[in-house]
Amino acid sequence: MGVLVIRAVHLQVFKKDFLQERSRYVDTVSISSYRGIIEDRNGEALAISSPAPSITINPKEFVKDDENVVAQIEKQYRTGHGGEKLSVSQKAEVLSAYKAGKAAKIVQLEKLLNLPTGRVNTILEEKKGKGFAYLAKKISPSVAEQVTGLKLAGVDSRREFKRFYPSGEVSANLLGFTDAEDIGQVALEKSYETLLKGTDGKKRVIKDGLHQVIADVENVASPIPGKNLELSIDQRIQYLAYRELQNAVTANKAKSAALIVLDAKNGEILAAVNQPSFNPNSKDDLKESLYRNRAFTDVFEPGSTVKPFTVAAALEGGYIHPGNVFETNGIFPVGSHTVRDVHNYGALDVEGVLKKSSNIGVAKMALKMPVNYFCGLLSKVGFGSSPATGFPGEASGRMPEEKRLRDFDRATLSFGYGLSVSALQLARAYTALADDGLLHSVSLLKRDEDIDAQRVFSQKTAKTVRTMLESVITKDGTAYEARVDGYRVAGKTGTVKKAGAHGYSANSYFAVFAGLAPASNPRLVVVVMIDEPSAGQYYGGLVSAPVFSKVMGGALRLLGVTPDQENTMPILLARKAS
Repeated sequence: MGVLVIRAVHLQVFKKDFLQERSRYVDTVSISSYRGIIEDRNGEALAISSPAPSITINPKEFVKDDENVVAQIEKQYRTGHGGEKLSVSQKAEVLSAYKAGKAAKIVQLEKLLNLPTGRVNTILEEKKGKGFAYLAKKISPSVAEQVTGLKLAGVDSRREFKRFYPSGEVSANLLGFTDAEDIGQVALEKSYETLLKGTDGKKRVIKDGLHQVIADVENVASPIPGKNLELSIDQRIQYLAYRELQNAVTANKAKSAALIVLDAKNGEILAAVNQPSFNPNSKDDLKESLYRNRAFTDVFEPGSTVKPFTVAAALEGGYIHPGNVFETNGIFPVGSHTVRDVHNYGALDVEGVLKKSSNIGVAKMALKMPVNYFCGLLSKVGFGSSPATGFPGEASGRMPEEKRLRDFDRATLSFGYGLSVSALQLARAYTALADDGLLHSVSLLKRDEDIDAQRVFSQKTAKTVRTMLESVITKDGTAYEARVDGYRVAGKTGTVKKAGAHGYSANSYFAVFAGLAPASNPRLVVVVMIDEPSAGQYYGGLVSAPVFSKVMGGALRLLGVTPDQENTMPILLARKAS
């Protein structure tokens, strides 16, 4: 008698028997939709979704299954034994044997899913009486097939997708990541969630007594996949920029860094990289400090990289002329304060002021201009307003209130103190110098032209300042390390003391370089910001300029930009010597 009962239980646990064959029913289930692909401007996939089923359990059905099995076996037994019922002890024997078989399968299940021993029972207890719980999310299809092959009541495979980022750390801060439900959490995955996400479908299916799908009946509503997102990013340049920035941070023992590459003609963002970064394919112990995009969200005082705009404002308004000479003897009293230069440069023309990065020279220019005019031009090039890319958390920076500016504040504003900008804002401002006075809006999406470009100063002013900035790249300028073989380069260094709770630090700096090339007809703008270099050097011309050189040179070659007709550096040097 007992042997027959145990045999029936064995069939129930290990074979596709009466319970599965005779207890089928129709149910409606959801069909997960496919999330859109994020790709670069050349169609290279940056974020894709691949099938990764999840394993679910219905705790209510899992427990109820024990009762069902006893009832079904008793029914079978009575049919073969003239209606005789199982005794209480026989029912207990049946239930014990069945549970033992399920327990063995649970052990197998936990091994397949890499779950700690006892985890399934813990979930069943925590979700007691509930109809749904995850056992494992986004596993390989082959493992899911093995799990469903165990034929455990209430345990099923659910169609889902796993987000994969082929470029890993290179674009992580830009792309962001999705959560276990495939919902964008940060960066572009978050800001374009509505576009990328699809709409789940529904279908009617046949389920067996174990509540597992055994056949599709019909589609009720087909899933609608999300739309693809085509970025302005050129992944080739992105990788180049990431590699060089990472090398620079390591070599200079820096705290962090950011780098932006813009198309000078239409404001497209071709690269935006950060240090440190993270691996979006493995989000264990992920901290916010790792996944924020410093190029968009972090601000700093831009220092001497603002000087070209002080010069442009003064030239545009007729307050100075290129031939004007400024005495820069190292010390310039302004009220009760003093503006200082690193050296006594003596008499400098306007180009010389930029070449030597004289604080005194630009301070004297700023004091010639009405405060509302000077601040107005800085605002026109985008300082103090959002770049409006739609990137989550993008910074607007800060411009000082005009009415609060004393003469000394105007003086320090002229060389980049008293305002704050992001690397993206600074790069955007330099498009006005690169594209003959046209300030471009910036975009993370691919586009042919910028219909929102605005003229902020004349073509003549832009070209004049651009030519002056070429002198910065000469041997006696501050950024000889920014030169790019075969191309004329214009740019400006910035070495900025970091502000703290008790004033400016004596030994913590931002090393910055902003530049464009080819200076004859600019195609790209690149900004490099390195935070707290601590390996000895901290000047923008020695820390950030070499990164600019490698990234700009590589990017121009990748884009097939024709080198200047001849190596113009010797000509430029000769012109300076004459």
